[in-house]
Amino acid sequence: MPETTGTSPDSTGGDLVDLAAEAYVYGYPLVCDLSMVGTSLRDGFGALAAAPFNRFAHSERLADHRTEFVSVNNDTVYSIAQLDLSGGPLRLHVPDSGGAYYVLQFVDAWTNNFAYVGRRATGTGEGEWLIVPPGWAGSVPHGLRGVVDAPTSVVTVAGRYACDGPGDLPRVRALQERLTLAPLDGRPHRTGLPAPEPGVPEELRFFEELRVWMADFPPSAADQAYQDRFQPLGVLEEGPSPYAAASPALVDALTKGLERGRARVEGVSRAGTGGGGGGGRPGSWNMDPHVFDYNLDHFGVGTIDAPQWRIADREASYLARAVAARIGLWGNHGYEAVYAQTFQDSEGRQLNGAHSYLLRFPEPPPVESFWSVTMYSTPDYYLVENPAGRYSIGDRTPGLVHADDGSLTLYLSHDRPADPARAANWLPAPAGDFRPMLRLYTPGAAVLDGGYEIPAVERVEG
Repeated sequence: MPETTGTSPDSTGGDLVDLAAEAYVYGYPLVCDLSMVGTSLRDGFGALAAAPFNRFAHSERLADHRTEFVSVNNDTVYSIAQLDLSGGPLRLHVPDSGGAYYVLQFVDAWTNNFAYVGRRATGTGEGEWLIVPPGWAGSVPHGLRGVVDAPTSVVTVAGRYACDGPGDLPRVRALQERLTLAPLDGRPHRTGLPAPEPGVPEELRFFEELRVWMADFPPSAADQAYQDRFQPLGVLEEGPSPYAAASPALVDALTKGLERGRARVEGVSRAGTGGGGGGGRPGSWNMDPHVFDYNLDHFGVGTIDAPQWRIADREASYLARAVAARIGLWGNHGYEAVYAQTFQDSEGRQLNGAHSYLLRFPEPPPVESFWSVTMYSTPDYYLVENPAGRYSIGDRTPGLVHADDGSLTLYLSHDRPADPARAANWLPAPAGDFRPMLRLYTPGAAVLDGGYEIPAVERVEG
């Protein structure tokens, strides 16, 4: 095996470190996504059991603290399928939800949301769709509602069914059981993701996974032109891995670049991606409807192909895509749902379970479907275990106490409030740092145009 590849790292020095950092930012979504795909196939996650390619795994309960998935929601019940289209198209059957909210979100291997089926996008009636692989040119059977063109041969379908608590689960389970996938022609499919080469040192595993998966799941032509710059790093090498016997200089550049790229993604994840909702004042929420606008090339069923839903700068889209994968893998476009987060109270202090807080909504957030506030620990962004078994609170939560003027005040604290009215509106927090997230399903115009401002979280004493 070659000891080095492409440009000599000894001659480029810090240039290779910078290039490796760029490659990390560019490739993180692919590696993050396919790693989670692999987890879904092998182990499942949270309430979802493991399932092979082309079969839905259905959650039989709402997500809780056992669901170790970044920023998982507690509003809907999940139905998730990992699709392998290498053997040909799949038929997707969707049952009639009777007007109830649901969405099937189609995500390619690079985390681009490229299609939606559901109440907002296609209505709630029964129907069948044909999901086809890249370059497919076969005949579409009669009677289908439409075709979903996949940009990559591996696709995640993330289904979310609105569920109003445990009592509503039987209705949702009945819908899940009628949500099916079937091959169009019965051809065999791949049984697993392409595996990185064994023998690659652990510190280079990210780049080996990127090398293998980037070759098997090529991006758009424009992105392929961009990634040509990474040739000196070895991630474009075919055949035997250049990392199994890489030179010390290359190893040094790649490991330093990885840490630099990771720090960049973490820093922006922590600071937020910009957008409306407070103008940068202490305690303002980062509420950017355009967090998931990094898809620039593939617009299928249910998407909105318009300039306001595409990041103008392609290179800037790579960092946005990496941050989105870090803080909310498989999140929806803003026109389907908007996610807002904050780490600070109204005085700019880190939110922490050692203190008590309130969040007062003078009026309900403007949505066409529903809204909720979910509690997450940091830095993992997991749901928080608590004795009340409450992980989110919102307009569907039974027993909320509103003030005489119609306003709603939520109480965020580690300990249960002594006052019964406050306890009814309590969102439990961890003992340490935390980050609440406001979700707005089918958001109104005021959210999408930046006119809506979320109230700051206020710290209270006593």
